[in-house]
Amino acid sequence: MSRPRLRLLRAAALAVATAGVLLSSAPPASAAVPTGRYVALGDSYTSGPLIPTQVDLNCLRSNRNYPSLVAASARSSSFADVSCSGATTDDILAGGDGPLGIPVPAQLSAVTSGTALVTVQIGGNDIGFSSIITTCAEGSLSSPLGSPCKDRYTAGGVDQLQARIDATAPKITAVLRAVRAAAPNARIVVLGYPAILPDSGNGCWPVVPIAYRDVPYLRTVQKSLNAMLAANAAANNATYVDVYTPSIGRDSCKSAGTRWVEGLIPLNAAAPFHPNAAGEQGMATAVLARLNG
Repeated sequence: MSRPRLRLLRAAALAVATAGVLLSSAPPASAAVPTGRYVALGDSYTSGPLIPTQVDLNCLRSNRNYPSLVAASARSSSFADVSCSGATTDDILAGGDGPLGIPVPAQLSAVTSGTALVTVQIGGNDIGFSSIITTCAEGSLSSPLGSPCKDRYTAGGVDQLQARIDATAPKITAVLRAVRAAAPNARIVVLGYPAILPDSGNGCWPVVPIAYRDVPYLRTVQKSLNAMLAANAAANNATYVDVYTPSIGRDSCKSAGTRWVEGLIPLNAAAPFHPNAAGEQGMATAVLARLNG
């Protein structure tokens, strides 16, 4: 064999070997749902209050919430759902009291160094979700066609709810960094919140007692909260799961068989203005699709 041909064959062999190394070291084209230990952190949108069957009365936690459905689908080797109704970022990091007043340890304590998957859905109570709903519903009684809620929260030219979202952002950062420190190799997933009010139009007062002109304002507030959570996830090497988009058309104004989120008077087993079983299933589907994508 001539020397030129030998050099060509050696070069070709080296190229093939190099390509093999590069291909073997490249990350997979898609990731699968981690099957190791799974820990779910979050508030009532995670825990599923009043959805049968309630397995933790102090935290109003259902065994049909999205973490339970994700764990069953993933066949997680171990599963800890420590989500709790009323939880804030402080409850994740330091603990607090559940709805029944019984102390609850820091949710973060369930995250171990060997944890493979952590889902986080938090922030709604940090901006005062329950008080906002109460204030806006009460205001609608005297001005159903107006914007009493927006007028209250933007008085003086400052949007108080946007300010609350801005103030919550560093708290979300602290949670995600604490989770990463506790579980360095875990896949961390951050969920937004599903559509509570219609994605267009002025709602359905009095069925859902939010004044007509307040509906667009509160819709913007929710989208801003979700955008903050998405940005925080991206900045902290976490995966964001959009549960708002798949819930469009399934808000609290829709029929009992269509809605994912209940209104003031639930037509399905769930707390007012909270996801029902269909909503929890929808969020589970979104999580699994994102992880498998």
